Amino acid sequence: MEGDCSNTKALIEVLQLKGIKVHPFSFPHSHSLEDIEREIKKLMAIFNVEEAEVEAVRKRLNEVRLLGKEIDELTYIQNKATGFENHLYQVSLSDFNGDIDGYEADLRKAIEEIKARKATDKKLRLGYIGVPPMTTDIYSFVENLNAHFVYNEVQREFAFPRGNEAKNIYEQYYDYTYPYNTDFRLLELKKQIKERKLDGIIHYTQAFCYRAVEDIVIKNNLDIPILNIEGDKLNTLDARTKLRLEAFLDMLLDLKEENR
Repeated sequence: MEGDCSNTKALIEVLQLKGIKVHPFSFPHSHSLEDIEREIKKLMAIFNVEEAEVEAVRKRLNEVRLLGKEIDELTYIQNKATGFENHLYQVSLSDFNGDIDGYEADLRKAIEEIKARKATDKKLRLGYIGVPPMTTDIYSFVENLNAHFVYNEVQREFAFPRGNEAKNIYEQYYDYTYPYNTDFRLLELKKQIKERKLDGIIHYTQAFCYRAVEDIVIKNNLDIPILNIEGDKLNTLDARTKLRLEAFLDMLLDLKEENR
């Protein structure tokens, strides 16, 4: 109920008006372990479950999330998975497509198929940050311009890449960068820029979302070329955005040639 969308609380009132039962949960703005533990315990009380039951499910989910981590490595280390596959399989770990066992089977099948490929050899290594895009054709578009997305920030966070390192559910959600302040998010971004050897970043924001303002903070704190693009109702890239992407990638290619 907090953070991402200011319309959420009003939407809840509409749902309740229609007789739909709503179970509230809020990521605390404080980014305090104590506060996140309090919120999760409230949710546990609503559903009448004990911590041991929650931990058993967490362990099962994190086993499947390890497969998402493998797809991520097939993207940025082995250069075999596409940026879109990296996006799709990680973002879907937010709800496991409603079927944990079925999605685990899908991931295993995808990994087997991806491993059998030859590695791609694109000159530019890109990072994608911000909310997952409505314009998913951005992945194929940049690949035609000798570039490859090897990092999807929020999609990777949806897959809880550090989940197995957490002692419990509270630590796992405390270490989740997306709902919290930009300073905490920047620490992980800087780490991934270095580890994945990124040449540039595309920062996607949705129209009328407060996160567009974060672009100022991000550009001021990251020492890497960043292009901000904005989506609205269209689910494909428009001509203006394509031109901006082309110009940005041309600039990155020139920079890379100069630094050789």
